Amino acid sequence: MPPNSETIHPSGVPGSIKLVVFDCDGVMFHSEKANLAFYQEVLRRAGVPPLPDDARTAAHAMASVQLFERYFGEQPELLARIKTTAGKTPYTPFFELMTPRAGLFEVLGELRQTAGYAIAMATNRSATFEELLERFELAHLFDYAVGARGAIRPKPHPDMLIDCSERFRVSPAEIVFVGDQPSDAECARRAGTRFVGIGAVAEQCETAVQRLCELPALLAGLSSD
Repeated sequence: MPPNSETIHPSGVPGSIKLVVFDCDGVMFHSEKANLAFYQEVLRRAGVPPLPDDARTAAHAMASVQLFERYFGEQPELLARIKTTAGKTPYTPFFELMTPRAGLFEVLGELRQTAGYAIAMATNRSATFEELLERFELAHLFDYAVGARGAIRPKPHPDMLIDCSERFRVSPAEIVFVGDQPSDAECARRAGTRFVGIGAVAEQCETAVQRLCELPALLAGLSSD
């Protein structure tokens, strides 16, 4: 979602939290199958054997550039071919393998319309996050979305959250980032924002939820601290 031409100023927010930022894959969607299928298709088109079984977690957690560099970084010519092929491979056929997490639409609506938080998305996706928001009819529930492209580096770099902080003119302490990976938690730590874990990373986090429907109450409690 291209940045708005004017800075967004959150208002009507209780306590100290003004902006809630969501990761995409694993938080908003169960998308492991879709991401892995996409990468395997890229490699097939590039004439490369499929990713090994131990790449499944990486395929879900990493940006495409990070993934390809991890497995093919020592072969520069092959890596360049794979990156070129990835840029020409449409992700659209794989959206049907993605499933929204239970309560996603209701929670986003409640946080934005009832609680008054500004809502953003920060994802390691690069070329697909805008199409994803449109395809699943989510664009109207987000004030801003940023992905790993251009000067914005993928997580765990803090670039996306810093970008959100500047875009909304809020301090990092007024932001909560919801993520499911250790790289998300590290991104929040580097940016100085609060972090709420969900999914696999939840057990490692001081603040976490098991289901999205638990998030509004948790945020209300954080706001009142």
